[in-house]
This record gives sequence, structure tokens and C-alpha cells, in this order.
Amino acid sequence: QVQLVESGGGLVQAGGSLRLSCAASGSIFSINAMSWHRQAPGKQRELVAALTSGGSTNYADSVKGRFTISRDNAKNTVLLQMNSLKPEDTAVYYCNAAIDVRGLGFHDYWGQGTQVTVSS
Repeated sequence: QVQLVESGGGLVQAGGSLRLSCAASGSIFSINAMSWHRQAPGKQRELVAALTSGGSTNYADSVKGRFTISRDNAKNTVLLQMNSLKPEDTAVYYCNAAIDVRGLGFHDYWGQGTQVTVSS
């Protein structure tokens, strides 16, 4: 069984910073892309940032220049450094990873989500 566990969310004032962490554990053979998504109340879940195993990144236009995604492959961990936070960044943030369990093929796994609240 595979688990993704997020941490690092919380309440911060506008202009502040937070760092989210997501650790994958279980019977992991390999991990391809890892990404962060968010869902604000009344809105659809959206991609925030993605990072492939080869190092390619993709960011939502709304976070470019403010957020940075990185990963520690040895620890099966993906990080999201969020700077210059705005109230519109308030959402539940979810970690996603494409994981191959025991060499049987890649499947998407999701974390439970962590709340980020930015006050104005």
C-alpha cells in the first residue's frame, strides 16, 4: 500500500511564506511526476506545480515567480516553497504522485490535503 502524507500548511499573513512537504511511503518501485494541486471553496481543483523525474517543471500562471517545487528522490518527498502569499492562494493543497508499485505500472496517488489560509 502507498501513502502520501502532506505537512506544512497553516495560517499566514499576506506577503508571508510557507513550505509544504509531501512524503510518499509504502511498496514503491519508482516515482515519475510529483505535483501539487489546490482546491478553494466553491472552485475546481487546479494544478499548482508539477515536477517530473527528469527535472522538468510546470507552474500555474498565478504562482509563477512566487512558488518553487522541488523533490528529494532519496526520500520520496516533494516540496512546495510558497513565497509572497496572497489571500487568493487560500485553499486545500493536495500532493499527487505517479507511482509504480512493485514494477506493475504507474498509478496516481493523492495525499489527504493540507489547509493553507492567507489573511489580508
